[in-house]
Amino acid sequence: MSRAESMRIAMNDDFQHAQNLLSHLAPDQFAAVVRLMEVMLDPVSRALADAPPEDEEISAEEEQAVAEAREWLKHNKPIPHEQVLAELGLTMADFESMGQAPLAGERTGPAH
Repeated sequence: MSRAESMRIAMNDDFQHAQNLLSHLAPDQFAAVVRLMEVMLDPVSRALADAPPEDEEISAEEEQAVAEAREWLKHNKPIPHEQVLAELGLTMADFESMGQAPLAGERTGPAH
C-alpha cells in the first residue's frame, strides 16, 4: 500500500469517527463545534494562531503611558470611539473606509 493510500484510509477513518462523535452532540454543543471549525478554517484566525509571540520590548515610556491611562480611567468614564470620531468630524463609516484605503505610496495593483 502506498503512503497516499495509507493517508487516505487514515483520513477516512478520522472523518467517520468525527461524524460519529458529532451525531452524539446536543444542538448547542454541535453549534459550538461548527463555530470552532469555522474559526479554524478562517484565514485570518489561522494567521493569528500561527503568528509568532510578541517579542518586542515595552519601553519605560510606554509603561508610563499605560499607567497614566489606567490612572485616568479610575477617575473618568471612558470616551466612546464614536464620540472621538464625531469630535473630529468623522463617522464610523468614514473610519472603516479609511482602514480599507491604501496608504500613500502603497502599491495597490500588480508590480510591473
